[in-house]
Amino acid sequence: MLVARVTNITDAIEKLKKEGLWICGTDINTDKYYYEQDLTGSLGIVIGNEGSGMSNKVTKNCDFLVKIPMRGKVTSLNASVSAGIVIYEALKQRLQKN
Repeated sequence: MLVARVTNITDAIEKLKKEGLWICGTDINTDKYYYEQDLTGSLGIVIGNEGSGMSNKVTKNCDFLVKIPMRGKVTSLNASVSAGIVIYEALKQRLQKN
């Protein structure tokens, strides 16, 4: 696993796709929960801004989108918390697959 901070996320997504990675974005406005998606392949995970999420351009460049369930008045999580949740699910799925 590698965590990276990049200057241009769209360029980074294009490069990762050329290397064979699927790009998973997190978006509260999608229908699929993170635990319903197969996260076992070569994967890049994009976490949006805590307040405004991902830009439309970044969202459109993702291969698929997932969301984390929210209840009550909570509408978003800290970006690092969201990343931890999705990365842990990817690890869990990979361990279960073996």
